[in-house]
Amino acid sequence: MLTTATLDAVGLGIVMPVLPALLGTLVDPGRVPLHVGLLTALYAVAQFALAPVLGALSDRFGRRPVLLASLTGATVDYLVMALSPALWVLYVGRAVAGITGATTAVVGSCVADISSERERARRFGVMGACYGGGMIAGPVIGGLLGGLSPHAPFAAAAVLNGLNLLVGLVLLRETHTGDREPLTARQLSPFTSFRWVGAVPTVGALLFVFFVMQLVGQVPGTMWVLFTEHRFAWDPLTVGLSLAAFGALHSLTQAVLTGPVARRLGERRAAVLGMCADGLGFVALACAGQGWLVLPIMLLLALGGVGLPSLQGLLTNAVDDRGQGRLQGVMASLNSLTGIIGPLLFTGLYAATVDQWDGWIWVCGAALYLLCVPAMRRARRSGTGAPGGADATPARTAEVATEVAGNRAES
Repeated sequence: MLTTATLDAVGLGIVMPVLPALLGTLVDPGRVPLHVGLLTALYAVAQFALAPVLGALSDRFGRRPVLLASLTGATVDYLVMALSPALWVLYVGRAVAGITGATTAVVGSCVADISSERERARRFGVMGACYGGGMIAGPVIGGLLGGLSPHAPFAAAAVLNGLNLLVGLVLLRETHTGDREPLTARQLSPFTSFRWVGAVPTVGALLFVFFVMQLVGQVPGTMWVLFTEHRFAWDPLTVGLSLAAFGALHSLTQAVLTGPVARRLGERRAAVLGMCADGLGFVALACAGQGWLVLPIMLLLALGGVGLPSLQGLLTNAVDDRGQGRLQGVMASLNSLTGIIGPLLFTGLYAATVDQWDGWIWVCGAALYLLCVPAMRRARRSGTGAPGGADATPARTAEVATEVAGNRAES
């Protein structure tokens, strides 16, 4: 599963550096930015809509067939995009890539299936580190291959997804047999999964926190280049090295520290620690007057990486095995939604405030975490997130309530 997560991220990131160059061979240069934006948004929209569906299908039929089918579709899709020069093929291909790339939900469900409650935060941290490492390596490989041909990275992505498929066929074992009940059109709607997990106050509150954390995480990804070039006058090489260092530190922290911190403090307190470290890092970055201060600030931001996998552990402990796919699908969908909203929101805010002070964007990002305080308190009152893991009894009670709500909605 970790190999699948890594190769999936590499296959996604490998095409990013050459997309503008490939579009430059198909449309007028002045229209390239428009198509880059549309293709990026299309990918995110496809993931937003289909991730809950894939998660629900994995609950019904098992994780393995859904994952293998997605990898097969991704392999064929990237191969077609590598061979075809037509613009419409790129749009169809990015939509299909978004659909098949929603395997995050299925991989997350597999991790939850095979992990005890105390181990889930650590393993989600390792999974996040694998995705992060893949997203660092992917653009580097894509940039190198793009020097040969703008089509070469797509061919490489097809090869990587094919290898991913072979690894899954040989090594991936089924972790959830599924109910294999008949499917209805209502159950295949992504909104059904949202209603299903939102019916329980505990899960709904924690999903709101998850959404805010993912939204705040869009600030560095969107603003790092613009901010460091404006504040510190960094050249592209320095910016690139700093981004690589930030990604590496973040992934290392998730893989190494999440487990010990979650075991010692409990998932809820570990999640709060991550948000506090991230918020303090944002404020420190807003006030940094010299470029060398970014390095110690990155260590503080990296510590914030323990927050998200700890929260994922809380969420998976609040739902039993029959609903892990739906939960992971909704989480992947929310992540895609922040990928649509975040860049538009934060670039607009930065443009509106940069002439007054270019640090406002980081202060506003840190302030968003304040929205999580009432939600975390609500989840705590519901009995989830005590130190040492979620209480099994409230989790089972919540699951029964969601099942009843779902059955009523379907009838």
